[in-house]
This record gives sequence, structure tokens and C-alpha cells, in this order.
Amino acid sequence: MNPSPRILVLDDEAEMRTLLQRYLGSQGFTVRQVESAAQLDKLLARECYDALILDLMLPDEDGLSICRRLRTAGESIPILMLTARGDAIDRIIGLETGADDYLPKPFEPRELAARLNALLRRQQLARNSASLTASGTIAFGPYRLNLESCQLTRNGQPIELSSGEFALLRALSGQAGRPLSRERLLTLAFGRDHGNSERSVDVQILRLRRILEAAPAAPRYIRTVWGAGYVFIGDEEAE
Repeated sequence: MNPSPRILVLDDEAEMRTLLQRYLGSQGFTVRQVESAAQLDKLLARECYDALILDLMLPDEDGLSICRRLRTAGESIPILMLTARGDAIDRIIGLETGADDYLPKPFEPRELAARLNALLRRQQLARNSASLTASGTIAFGPYRLNLESCQLTRNGQPIELSSGEFALLRALSGQAGRPLSRERLLTLAFGRDHGNSERSVDVQILRLRRILEAAPAAPRYIRTVWGAGYVFIGDEEAE
């Protein structure tokens, strides 16, 4: 039997933490809850988790700051951000800082469980994607995308990507030279039941361009195809 997915919950509301622990526990997850960024840091330093549920509004350090800090430090755990704010800009900023998904409060617990399962499927898909190429590595310019270790390097130096960013880059580079619609790209990256919006593709493509491109406004690798979507231009296609 596969071990239960280990989920870490950071929320300053005790009632919410208890609700999540009870419900997700009944759905087969093993849940650990914390109420502060300091407690979160201690647990992540000594234990491994499969996903993090992170509240946006916290008293000591807000969720956006925590997410940004974790990604800067190289932490690649899938992050699902909870927000009580209705403004779409907060959700967009959350994705830009490295969150893999978001869910506005109040939410249906079944949807939260479904989104967690989708995150975990993406993570597993990325881990198993080495079969896409014989070498298990996609090379372009100074970059190497290792599909077996789920790692991107530039001139041999590792570059941290969120699970969503890795999945999108894997899907794009695996279809180099072929324009992909946003919906097709979502399906290739995350499966048919991905539950993502097309807007989330634009946000994560922007992040990938900032990582990969010398001039993000004039991209070399990930180009926009107006009215169609995006196309990845590898070294061979450029020739």
C-alpha cells in the first residue's frame, strides 16, 4: 500500500486547522497543523511533506511573504494558498510568488481535497516524466531540464521551479516547435481534470520567462502565438 500523502497546514484560526485536519484525515491524508511561520520553518527543516496548505492572511508573516521566502530558499513543496480576499490580483500575486494553486474562502472541503489530489498527481507526473525522452534530459541553450530528477540547471547550476512551473516547461519543451493552446498546454502538463484556469497559464509562463529569458519582453524560448497560445523554440527549431 502507498503511504498516505503528508499535508502540512498553516492557518492562524484553530477552528479552521481542526476542520481541515479532520476532513482531510477522513479522505486518506496525514495532516500536521501549525499556526505560525516559525512553527512551519521548524517542521520543514526536519520533516518531509507532500504539500502545504498556506493561509494568505496571517498575523506574523503573510502567506505571500512565506511563499516567496520558501521558493527563494529552494523549497519546492507544492503550495495551495487559501485566501479570504476576493480580489483576483491577490491570487495572481500568489501564483507569481510560487504558489501552485489557490482556493478562496469560504470553500467546499471536497474541492480542497480534489485540488490537493491534483497537485499530488502533477508532482508524480513530473517524477515519472523521464520516459518522454530516451536521455531523460531536454537541452536548450545553457539549460538542461532533467526529467528524471525534475530539475532545471543553467550551466550546471540548479534553478528552483515550482511543481506547476516544471510541469508547464516539460510540456512545452516536449512539444518544441508546435504551438499549443492554453487548454492543450494545461492538459499536457496536468491531465484532463486539471481544474486550472487559462489565466494561471499566463501567470506561470510569465514566471518562466523571467527565469529563462535574458529579455523576458522579447522571449527567445517561450514565444506567444497570437490567437493560439504558446510555442517553445528549442535550439533545433531556432536553426
